[in-house]
Amino acid sequence: MIHISAVVCGSLLVTALAVAPPTEVTDDCDACHGENGISTESDVPTIGGESAFVIEDDMFSFRNGERPCRKSTYRSGDTTRPVTDMCVIVQGLSENEITEIAEYYAALEFVPAVQEFDSEMAAAGEKIHLTQCARCHADGGTNGNNGASVLGGQWIPYLEQAFADYASGEREAVLENMQRKMVALDAASTAALIQYYASQQ
Repeated sequence: MIHISAVVCGSLLVTALAVAPPTEVTDDCDACHGENGISTESDVPTIGGESAFVIEDDMFSFRNGERPCRKSTYRSGDTTRPVTDMCVIVQGLSENEITEIAEYYAALEFVPAVQEFDSEMAAAGEKIHLTQCARCHADGGTNGNNGASVLGGQWIPYLEQAFADYASGEREAVLENMQRKMVALDAASTAALIQYYASQQ
């Protein structure tokens, strides 16, 4: 599934945006990302409270083919709708509409996922975070105000997929050193880092 993540909105959003502000049409986005963008699905990122810059950049990345577009069913609402993906969704959105959606979700509160994590691995991951990641992903990865994705409090399976996409080069990084950092981490270090972000509840 997608970055920051990530972020499947319904196809009806494309036409609805022409007549209503995002606050009235984001039910389709919430159908995958959860009410107010708070994900209850472990492979889907929370986007409510993410920075507008990150959400907007993610959506343009999908549109430009710079991120994998994995097919997804709708998780709530009318779940009989055909599967879709973010590349399909964003193709029908104007730049202004993408900006409005990003600003709408950015204004909401980020609510971390409540999930089990390994405390010993999280402690090891904190040390890696402080030396390798904290410069951009501040406050344990929970602060997205400087233009970096919120990592602290995202679901473990989503983080695992996102990290793998960065390491493989399938997901283009805003900062070139992101891929280098991911490639430099061995499997144990990556797993520990993810457990640390999962502990940020």
